[in-house]
Amino acid sequence: MTAKSIRARVRDELTSEIKAIARQQLATDGANLSLRAVARELGMVSSAVYRYFPSRDDLLTALIIDCYDELGEAAETAEAAVDRSDLLGRWLATGHGIRDWALANPAEYALIYGSPVPGYRAPETTVGPAARTTNVILALLADGVAAGTLTVADPVPGGGTVLPLPPELGAELDRIAATVCPDVPREVLSRGITAWIQLFGTVTFELFGRLQNMIESSRRNFFDRQLRVMAVHVGLR
Repeated sequence: MTAKSIRARVRDELTSEIKAIARQQLATDGANLSLRAVARELGMVSSAVYRYFPSRDDLLTALIIDCYDELGEAAETAEAAVDRSDLLGRWLATGHGIRDWALANPAEYALIYGSPVPGYRAPETTVGPAARTTNVILALLADGVAAGTLTVADPVPGGGTVLPLPPELGAELDRIAATVCPDVPREVLSRGITAWIQLFGTVTFELFGRLQNMIESSRRNFFDRQLRVMAVHVGLR
């Protein structure tokens, strides 16, 4: 092994150790990260840590990307284990994969879906990792449209006429569809976005204690039921 490769390996290992300490800080202090505190925990001088992460925001960005990638992988892995023709099963697996990761990593979930960090603005490098979970539902919608399962018509039996989209919203949905899912009609995309928001809203309510003194011992069943209600709204079956 060359000296250059040894230095690269040492740098990678120390970078991982810095991020691991920072994630411990997330659990105790939230997103109020301190490079000085990380350095103390590692037994290093602050200037050494700054060579790896020049600022708190650089460290935050690295953590955010890691968290989005981990959550995306959890959703993708759960969804991929289900037969491609089982749209409802794929949706349920995705939802439970997201919830399971969030419950196992509450501080990390709060970092990416909690309150914005004051003074921090996420760079473009976070967009791709953040989109991984979104891409799972977009693939579901596209497959449902291709199979003839998802249509513009109201998916709820006896639901009556489809609620028309305001022109401004329709134009915005057309723009989104043209970028990421051109074969998905705007009405289907709108229902999918609504379900996606409700999914994360349900996870957030549970994780941030909003279900206390209401749903206690059967939260997984409650979450599964909410997923199924969302699926009916979208037309997944």
